[in-house]
Amino acid sequence: MKKLTTTLVIIALCFISCKKEVKTENGTVTVSDSIKSDSVKTEEATTEAPVDSAAQVKAWQEYATPGASHKLLADEAGTWNCEMTFWSEPDGKPEKSTSVASIKMILGGRYQESNYQGKIMGAPFEGKSTVAYNNASKEFTTTFIDNMGTGMMVGSGKYNDGTKSIEYKGEMVDPVNGKKSPYREIYTIVDPATRKIEMFDMKNGKEYKSMEIIMKKK
Repeated sequence: MKKLTTTLVIIALCFISCKKEVKTENGTVTVSDSIKSDSVKTEEATTEAPVDSAAQVKAWQEYATPGASHKLLADEAGTWNCEMTFWSEPDGKPEKSTSVASIKMILGGRYQESNYQGKIMGAPFEGKSTVAYNNASKEFTTTFIDNMGTGMMVGSGKYNDGTKSIEYKGEMVDPVNGKKSPYREIYTIVDPATRKIEMFDMKNGKEYKSMEIIMKKK
């Protein structure tokens, strides 16, 4: 793990160094040189303060090293039975389905990958999600794809230790009109063997609960 992290840091530093100089026909200029506006000659572009190599190495090592939030994701590795409830419209009749989720950590414990299999309204269902915790931005990001569409759902949010939940917010495309619509997801750690997922969509300008999944670890 330490050797891999060091390699990643070296690659990142090489990439940063390569970007510092730009070749032109008249010679070499650095991107940190002051750039004067054509319209306002007295103003100079803001440049980033130089960062020494030791600080860069430390930052990249911290960025690449799994921490406590990744341990939170790793605790969910295993097989889960999922009881799913769907609502197609506000106060509509609920539809019930079941699936099985297989969860594991990938890429050296940096990301969580889940694979779902089951049936929805009698049709075979397959889905895949990934969850990442970004050490730099201090937030979680989730993605989801399945065999019932061609789009990807992407949401980001932060963990609330008081409620033991993550509230994700993102956008999805409505296949009926092709327009993007906001969605919200609340992922709650109920207890060590139980998780709850609540999905909220928009209809006629109002938010409503469109899905709930209760996950029980085998």
